[in-house]
Amino acid sequence: MFVVVGATGNTGSAVADTLLSRKQPVRIVVRTSDKGEEWKAKGAEIAVASLDDVSALTKAFEGAKGAYLLVPPNYGAATWLADQRARMDRAAEAVKKSGISHVVFLSSVGGHIAEGTGPIKAARYGEQILGKSVSNLTVLRPCYFMDNWTPVLGAAKAQGVLPTFIAPTAKIPMISTRDIGRVGAEQLMAGGKGKQIVELAGPEEYSPDQVATALGQILGKPVTAQHAPLSAVVPTFKSFGFSDEAAKLFEEMYTSFSTGAIGYEHPATLVRGNVTLAEALRGMV
Repeated sequence: MFVVVGATGNTGSAVADTLLSRKQPVRIVVRTSDKGEEWKAKGAEIAVASLDDVSALTKAFEGAKGAYLLVPPNYGAATWLADQRARMDRAAEAVKKSGISHVVFLSSVGGHIAEGTGPIKAARYGEQILGKSVSNLTVLRPCYFMDNWTPVLGAAKAQGVLPTFIAPTAKIPMISTRDIGRVGAEQLMAGGKGKQIVELAGPEEYSPDQVATALGQILGKPVTAQHAPLSAVVPTFKSFGFSDEAAKLFEEMYTSFSTGAIGYEHPATLVRGNVTLAEALRGMV
């Protein structure tokens, strides 16, 4: 039995779908029973628990061979980093109490870097606290999600522009959440071997200009990448409902990415996905 936390999101659903397609027994953790109906119909077992309920989460992990774990952020929290670390603490406590032997944890590129990484610092904390709670920990460190372009598709469709805080010509590693989920499922099935770091990227690196071109081909109209200054990060994210602290952490992260300060720890052993940018964008559109 494999437990999947976050199956209502992109990577978690890909983990669960991959496991079920390979005839593996799956237990899906959901906050309310209605969110599990679709997975129950697919043959999964359902456990109702939240990351705020250590006892229920412990019970959901019990008896399983391994678990896929991510800790969804509450970007509206005023003290975002402390709030996220507290949620990591509760998840790690449930892992330890359950006696589960293997956790595949969704972290981030740059998880090995102590400072200057913005919200990635929470993922780094998760790696550290889980490392003390489970005998076998597989850490996934993906790069920029291709799916992160979804919120600006409306602007591309309506106005032919693709807003971005990334320099239009800068090629960066991007990966589809489908690939992250597939690799996560495969790591669960392979079993844990102490602490392992799996750093992930897509088939190749892409720039915002390439994203705009690919979108233009899909939409049948010209699309141009529109570079926004880093000074616009905080007001933009606050307009999305992010707290001041969370928005400033994203400004810090984008600044570090722009200077090349955030990267892979072991680039020579990078695991590449199969989903191309064009395939991912078609799915989003």
